[in-house]
Amino acid sequence: MKKIFNGQKTGKLGTEKRPAVVNVQTEERLKEVASIFEENDWKYTIGLEPDKPEDITDLERLLNPAKPKIAEKKVGRNEPCPCGSGKKYKKCCGK
Repeated sequence: MKKIFNGQKTGKLGTEKRPAVVNVQTEERLKEVASIFEENDWKYTIGLEPDKPEDITDLERLLNPAKPKIAEKKVGRNEPCPCGSGKKYKKCCGK
């Protein structure tokens, strides 16, 4: 059985502990991406590989962080049913 969680805390992306890793194809693109990292004071590693496709997923993740999801409020069993029948939820759609 493969263990997924090893008990170690991973560092935040773009820090000394966990720098962002990016691969680009041209020298121009390398300078462009490096300037974005420098502006935001993120730690990074850029690989210049002209024969491989560009991979900037870590940069995109830093520029557009995931928003936390807000859970919808559940209907209580003794509250009116949201279908509009006028009955309690437990007697209508909560069977």
